[in-house]
Amino acid sequence: MTGCICGKTKPFEKCCVPFLSGKAHPKTPEQLMRSRYCAYALGGYGEYLLSTWLPATAIGLTVADLSQKSVDWQKLEVIASSQKGDSGTVEFKAWFKPAPDQDDLESMHEVSEFVRIKSRWFYVGGAVS
Repeated sequence: MTGCICGKTKPFEKCCVPFLSGKAHPKTPEQLMRSRYCAYALGGYGEYLLSTWLPATAIGLTVADLSQKSVDWQKLEVIASSQKGDSGTVEFKAWFKPAPDQDDLESMHEVSEFVRIKSRWFYVGGAVS
């Protein structure tokens, strides 16, 4: 048995699938970030990505655009995660193949911000370095 795409040892079906399918909502900013990583890694989950994005910061984004799998995501590493009241941050590195025929991985380092509204977490935005 393998772990979830998000890097947790829990099986994908029990880890992120309940969030991606809408059967459950993430209880922490880290759970939301991990499930969003899965959505990007798999492609085809634009509706989930848009529904978990704070509407005020999702201007111009579409389900069709977010559903496109434009990067070959390979691995997620959560560096730090914190929550204070209805705000949270998650610092992570996401590893990807820059081209299909390339074996070397590159990484994206981001500190993401999240907000909880009416018991649901939303992605606000992130600082990429």
